[in-house]
Amino acid sequence: MGHLEKLGRRLVFKGEIVDLYKDLVELPDGARQEWDFVCHKNGGGAAIVPVLPDGRILLIRQYRPAVDKTLIELPAGGRDGKSEDTAVTARRELLEETGYTASQFIRIAHLLTAPAYCNEFTDVYLAENIEKVQGQHLDEAEEIRLFALTPEEAAGKVFSGEITDAKTAAGITAYLAWKAQRREIGQQGRIQ
Repeated sequence: MGHLEKLGRRLVFKGEIVDLYKDLVELPDGARQEWDFVCHKNGGGAAIVPVLPDGRILLIRQYRPAVDKTLIELPAGGRDGKSEDTAVTARRELLEETGYTASQFIRIAHLLTAPAYCNEFTDVYLAENIEKVQGQHLDEAEEIRLFALTPEEAAGKVFSGEITDAKTAAGITAYLAWKAQRREIGQQGRIQ
């Protein structure tokens, strides 16, 4: 038996944010199939876990036409070009969507959005002790409402299914793991 191999790729639709391709793949048994591939033109972006000085996580509510629902999400956005560092994206998106900033952004996760058919990724950054420096500067199509939850409340909304956005669920989970690891290091001086 062979292995799964991509033999070729052809463009079938060119969009503003994504292009759609058909990949010709050879299966381990030698059969050939066409598979869909979605190419995100800028590769992806960043999401931010913004933590207020009191320890609560700043979240947004935003209507998403693709699923026809208002979702609870972390502030996030796409890169301005393929070469933009996602740390720059994170700073810009946090400021635009919330009006907050932080002195330090720590990358705590790298997520592949849907690797079975898409190249999009999201880097998740932690921004602690955020401070309000301006009002929101939203794009004309954005309608974002801010609110805050404790980490435990946010995790509860992930597990109850109220938070269904993948980057947000993964970001909150990564933040809780990061906090637990930091607490363990503080208690033991190092991770065992």
